[in-house]
Amino acid sequence: MRTGPVVARALQILGAFTPDRRALTLSDLSRYSGLPTSTVHRLAAELVAWGALERDAASCYHIGLRLWEIGSLAPRGLGLREAALPYLEDLSQVTRENVQLAVREGTEVVFVERIAGTGAVPVLTRVGGRFALTATGVGLVLLAHAPADVQEQVLARPVERYTERTLTTSHQVRAALADTRARGYAISDRQVTMDALSVAAPIHDSQGEVVAAVSLVVHHGTASTQALAHLVRTSARAISRALPPFAAGR
Repeated sequence: MRTGPVVARALQILGAFTPDRRALTLSDLSRYSGLPTSTVHRLAAELVAWGALERDAASCYHIGLRLWEIGSLAPRGLGLREAALPYLEDLSQVTRENVQLAVREGTEVVFVERIAGTGAVPVLTRVGGRFALTATGVGLVLLAHAPADVQEQVLARPVERYTERTLTTSHQVRAALADTRARGYAISDRQVTMDALSVAAPIHDSQGEVVAAVSLVVHHGTASTQALAHLVRTSARAISRALPPFAAGR
C-alpha cells in the first residue's frame, strides 16, 4: 500500500490533531490520518523522539512543545504579535473588551492574539484558531483587501451560517467588503453570535499592504460603532507604524 513520502505521512499524523482532538491513541491517529497502524506506530515514535509529539502515561499522544517552539518563529506570528502587543494591551485596558489580532492564511482567518476583557462577551475564537473570512470583523477587513482571486474563491463557496444575521450570499458579502474599503473599517453585527458586535481595522506594512487586522468584540448594543471604530483604527495605525519588515511577509 502506497501512503506517500515520509514527510507527507508525518504531516498527516500531525494533522489528525484538532482543537477537539488534543489527545489521540495510536488507533485514533491511524483512523484520522488514514494511515496504517504500523506506519503510524513507527512515525509517531520518531515524532516523539524529535519532540513534535508527546506520549502520556495512558499511551495517548499530544502535540509536543517542540512544534510550539518552531511555530513561534513564524514571522507573521511572533514578529507581528510582539509589535502589536503593547497596543493591544492598551486597547484592552481602555475598553475592558475582547481585543483580537488576526492574519489571513489562504481563505481563512488565523488569530494570532486575543486578550479577553473582564466581563467581555464570550467569543468562539482562540489564538491559533481559524475562522471564516466572511463572518468576523477581522475576516471582512482581510477579505476586503485580499487579491481578487482570493475573494472570488471565497465567494464561490457556500457560506456557513452562524446566526440569522450571518451574511450568506455573495451579494451581501460583496456589499460588506465595499463598505469596509470605503469606511476604512469593518463591522460584524451579530454575525457569529447574537450577543456580539465586532469592529475591525486593517494593519498596513511599510508598502501600504494590508497584512493583518485588529478588532474589538463587545456586547451588542453597549457601544456605538463610531466610537469603537475610532479606537480600533487608532490602534491599527500605531501597530502599522511599529511593524517590523519581517513581520509583514506573507
